[in-house]
Amino acid sequence: MKAFELICTVYLKDDIWFQNSFEIIAKYISHCIHSAGFGKIHESKNYKYYTFGSFYPIEKNKVYEKGKIYQFTMRTLNETLANALRGSLKNNTNNRHFTIVEVAYREISQFFVNELYSVSPVIVSVDNGRFWTIKESGDVEQLKELLHNNAEKKYKNFFNEKVNVYQNFIQLIEIKNRTPQNIVITKDDKKVRFFGNKLRIIPNEDEVSQKLAFVAFSCGIGEKNSYGGGFVLTKGLK
Repeated sequence: MKAFELICTVYLKDDIWFQNSFEIIAKYISHCIHSAGFGKIHESKNYKYYTFGSFYPIEKNKVYEKGKIYQFTMRTLNETLANALRGSLKNNTNNRHFTIVEVAYREISQFFVNELYSVSPVIVSVDNGRFWTIKESGDVEQLKELLHNNAEKKYKNFFNEKVNVYQNFIQLIEIKNRTPQNIVITKDDKKVRFFGNKLRIIPNEDEVSQKLAFVAFSCGIGEKNSYGGGFVLTKGLK
């Protein structure tokens, strides 16, 4: 099993507020996916199997500045998509917010995942269209179960292969924020907020748990990954 990572170096044409960055990057990636001939990915209601992080380095005032260089990272399980986007991400030069000046590509073979920590909100739906937060639910075991089910379904759907699960892939979960974090997007000229949490996760060490942890690393943990939700990093990966 492999993940495919694209590290994009960008030149900003406008100032971009941190909270707007997810939508701006998400729309650009979606445009490039269509340009590369993979529009069915977004037309389908299935998982998209990719995720991305916002621009970095982060500015203290949370405004990415016009005329400066930043990077963002996209990661996917889909090798064909990753290879197509290597050119498409750089060739689409008409975006009014930024220009991609370089795309670095690397393949990451499955490795032992000691720890995952999210750099964007991990979003999980609960009843009545709400999202899991301490205030909304507070049941950490429910959160673990929902995250496990999400990772297991992604694995089964992408690889068309069942896994023999006998325990939750998450051994320990730590919520790092005091108040819910959110990702804001625009739908039908209205602002929509997806609420989530910054998490630190220690996976179990068995083979199945490690597979699911790597899936979470490769295409995001939780939901709304194609909007930047659930983008994670891990210690020890070079």
